Amino acid sequence: MPTIGAYEAKTHLSNLLERIQKGERFIITKHGHPLAELIPVGGRDSKAVKQAIDELRALKNELRQKKVRRRDLLDEGETLRDLAHEGHRY
Repeated sequence: MPTIGAYEAKTHLSNLLERIQKGERFIITKHGHPLAELIPVGGRDSKAVKQAIDELRALKNELRQKKVRRRDLLDEGETLRDLAHEGHRY
């Protein structure tokens, strides 16, 4: 996915919007660091999301059959919330 600096994105926004309307996607950076993703509305692949959820449910059922508990999968003192927010910047 192409990257574009924040200043350049601001300067050429109308051009970018036309390209996005045609399906292109962009990562906006600031000082070389990814900041945002510019995608068409509805640009998420709902079929892929549903497939991922189905795979997670299947894994959950498989672990349940093997009697694996959540706490067996987490490091000491780690919570599910910690996993959900892993890698997030605040």
